[in-house]
Amino acid sequence: MKKSTILHLRIPFSFFLLPVFLLAVAVSEHIHQQNLILSFFILHLLVYPASNGYNSYFDKDEGSIGGLKHPPKVSRQLYYVSLLMDALGLALALVISFEFLLMIFIYGAVSKAYSHPSIRLKKYPLIGWLAAGVFQGYFTFLLSYIAVNDISFSESLNWSIQFPGILSTMLLLGSYPMTQIYQHDEDMKRGDITISQKLGILGTFHFTALSFMISSGGFFFYFMNEFSLNTGLLFSAAMFPVLLYFGSWYFRVRNDRTKADYSSTMRLNLISSAVLNAFFIYLRLS
Repeated sequence: MKKSTILHLRIPFSFFLLPVFLLAVAVSEHIHQQNLILSFFILHLLVYPASNGYNSYFDKDEGSIGGLKHPPKVSRQLYYVSLLMDALGLALALVISFEFLLMIFIYGAVSKAYSHPSIRLKKYPLIGWLAAGVFQGYFTFLLSYIAVNDISFSESLNWSIQFPGILSTMLLLGSYPMTQIYQHDEDMKRGDITISQKLGILGTFHFTALSFMISSGGFFFYFMNEFSLNTGLLFSAAMFPVLLYFGSWYFRVRNDRTKADYSSTMRLNLISSAVLNAFFIYLRLS
């Protein structure tokens, strides 16, 4: 396999998407161990990398992208490998349940529609933003919860399950524009109009800050009611490093717009993913 293909799969980038899965695990009541391991493998080592590769193949970025500061040129092999990984993910999903298979298929279809030139949801600011937020948040939480608990879709239509799924989408809808903040020029060259472009650099920061406050308040309320006041307070404390870095970066960008760059964006992603992953693991084990 070509080195460029492996790099564009961006497997380490799955770490940034792991919090939604771990949230589903953390709030699960009856964990099915085999399904837990298998669904983790399907999502983070097959479906997400396949989506990354498929997106890279059609974007053909020359500038930095999520997880790759200097992306190499893509080859046709990347296209076929991404489809093969998708197919393998679907085959393994059937081991868990047909409903899980169907949800993985829908996730993959939306992911492809996001970047394929015949549809390319990415070029529509509101639709692209909602598709990413809903499917990487609520939808992924739901399919993860269904798999991990070995339940049917109808059994997941409970407010105590639906609410954290909705909160995960709220958090992603706020943070997603930040992942686009350094790609304005690259996106404009391809004719893509992102929500971050519409908001502007400082507007993206302001929008994310407001969304972060709302979603964090929602999570505090959820953890306080479903677990305890201390759990809610601990979640708020865990998010403090994210708030601290975000604030310091914001003031740097106010003085110099070029500071809204790839490295700073990846650093924010790393900090937020690390603290969320750590908190959800702690919650599961406590």
